[in-house]
Amino acid sequence: MAEPHAFHAPRAHGFVRVAAATPVVHVADPAANAEEHLALIRRAGEAGADLVVFPELSLSAYAIDDLHMQAALLDAVEAQLPVLAWEAGEAGLAAVVGAPIRHGDRLLNCAVLLAGGEIIGAVPKTYLPNYREYYEKRWFSPGDDIGVETLRIAGIDSWIGTRLLFEADDRTGFVVGLEVCEDFWSPLPPSTRQALAGARILCNLSASNIVIGKAEERAMLCASQSARAMSAYVFAASGWGESTTDLAWDGQATIHELGACLASGERFSLENHLTLADVDVDRIGLDRLRNGTFADCARRELDEEGFIRLGFRVRETAAAGPLIRPLDRFPFVPDDPARLDQDCYEAFNIQVQGLMRRMTSTGSERIVIGVSGGLDSTQALLVACGALDRLGLPRTNILGFTMPGFATSDHTKSNAWSLMTALGVTGAEIDIRPAAERMLQDIGHAYADGQPVHDITFENVQAGLRTDYLFRLANQNRAFVLGTGDLSELALGWATYGVGDHMSHYNVNGGVAKTLIRHLIRWVAARPDMAGASDTLHAILDTEISPELVPAGPDGRIQSTQDTVGPYALNDFFLFHITRYGMSPSKVAFLAHQAWGDAGRGEWPAHHPDSDRVAYDLATIKSWLRKFLVRFFQTSQFKRSALPNGPKVVTGGSLSPRGDWRAPSDGTARTWLDELDANVPDG
Repeated sequence: MAEPHAFHAPRAHGFVRVAAATPVVHVADPAANAEEHLALIRRAGEAGADLVVFPELSLSAYAIDDLHMQAALLDAVEAQLPVLAWEAGEAGLAAVVGAPIRHGDRLLNCAVLLAGGEIIGAVPKTYLPNYREYYEKRWFSPGDDIGVETLRIAGIDSWIGTRLLFEADDRTGFVVGLEVCEDFWSPLPPSTRQALAGARILCNLSASNIVIGKAEERAMLCASQSARAMSAYVFAASGWGESTTDLAWDGQATIHELGACLASGERFSLENHLTLADVDVDRIGLDRLRNGTFADCARRELDEEGFIRLGFRVRETAAAGPLIRPLDRFPFVPDDPARLDQDCYEAFNIQVQGLMRRMTSTGSERIVIGVSGGLDSTQALLVACGALDRLGLPRTNILGFTMPGFATSDHTKSNAWSLMTALGVTGAEIDIRPAAERMLQDIGHAYADGQPVHDITFENVQAGLRTDYLFRLANQNRAFVLGTGDLSELALGWATYGVGDHMSHYNVNGGVAKTLIRHLIRWVAARPDMAGASDTLHAILDTEISPELVPAGPDGRIQSTQDTVGPYALNDFFLFHITRYGMSPSKVAFLAHQAWGDAGRGEWPAHHPDSDRVAYDLATIKSWLRKFLVRFFQTSQFKRSALPNGPKVVTGGSLSPRGDWRAPSDGTARTWLDELDANVPDG
């Protein structure tokens, strides 16, 4: 059997597989604890992990009080470290274990990184709790004054200090920072400066007994530290087997990245287990690169002593297989129903407030809008109703016009009229065909001579006339034109430039992706005050996306937008990862294949139709991504360079030339196409 292409290995795209280990604890028994560690290290290696993190003082147990000061126990702990280092090397990973370590005439609570058969280095705990149930200063000394020093442990020379970072050989971005329990409850956790110095994976070895509500507090701290430090954060707390003389332990394990939880382990388990996730260190680096504040803060907060990076070795082979991490098929549409509801609430109100402010600043009380019976004009009309309701203006001040052309179907025109009637706006109809026929005749187009020529000119004559009518109607009625084009169409250049659907006085949809607009309409349709319009809104949702500019073919099939530009689900996926993080095309293709390669894997957003739960193979993804790259980077920037105003809505950013996206109108897609072809197989 042929070896799988390197493209299919997560490691090739900047992923590091990490594991938070929850071992069964044996009180003051380093040999037994080491056996638990060995089993979990082997299991982590079999799972393809690159890094496994154990709890605080995992080799001795945490809650052993004065036994920490016994020489026999400390000798036994140190004797196990070379054994675990050898096993970590055999498993091809780095293991971070908790151990009491003697250094000079003091005892330190340390996180020790083992890899490649070596004890790479130890990081001592900086902040020792000495309040409530904790009395660590009775046994341990803080290590904050140890920058980087040599350490002799188990007869082996190593390093110890709070200024140590650990960097995997030949793995860009796989840089690890270590802190211990209380350190991240401090106002300025050591991991903050570790991140500023370049660590992308921060690890917390914790004991942290459990009381009601504490698990939520820990998760909040992990999420916030990973977000603020722009990093991944791996947290492993002590569990079953720790002494319960006065305390209890739940073995909480979490892995966060940039504020989001990638994995959370079982709490109160009685057995050894691992919590696994693939951390995207490449994404972390790109996010830091795009955020100038991170580098500015590093320059201000890091002194000249700096950090020392110790290298370590992990396995060289790159295994293929599915990612172990949440991955949204729809990056603009969360899978979680509660989060989706919150996002729709915020998106709709951002649009409404943006429009309200424009109306108040211009003194306008009327809006002109083209209503096609399609998704975008429907959402813009709903926003207009929301804005006028909040401004205390009658909905009759919304002047909606349906403007049938050569390919307008009875279905969409009927939906447009039903919607305007149900919403109580002022509706009217203008048949643009006579004007279009006159223009086609005036310019000498073949269609005027009876030939079935339905080219771009034929389409844009209709699109341009509609917008021209709207602007003149706005002049006539002392109103302004509300745009309807969405973020996805702007990315693809799917708009008629100038006096076409590209232009308006204000565009509320310009910051909203097509995939999110579907859910926004569904969200509005579920509101009690929309009962009269709900059936029409759902009928619009069920309608094929089409510009309706070209008559149906002999087979009766109508013009389909997605047949031309590709599935909006894929295009929105491409758009998010390219503009939000600046990812290379090959990585975008890899992620798209992970998200869309199997319709049965992963979650789908709430209420997503079963008929749309499809899969795309790699060849299809690559084909549409190639077309997206040409459209986005080469052929349509000139349209985005002249956009009307409109509010930014989604975290993926906007394409406004005044906001998130600035690019030359005469660029080329060659660099992105070459990268795609060089690194993505055809199937």
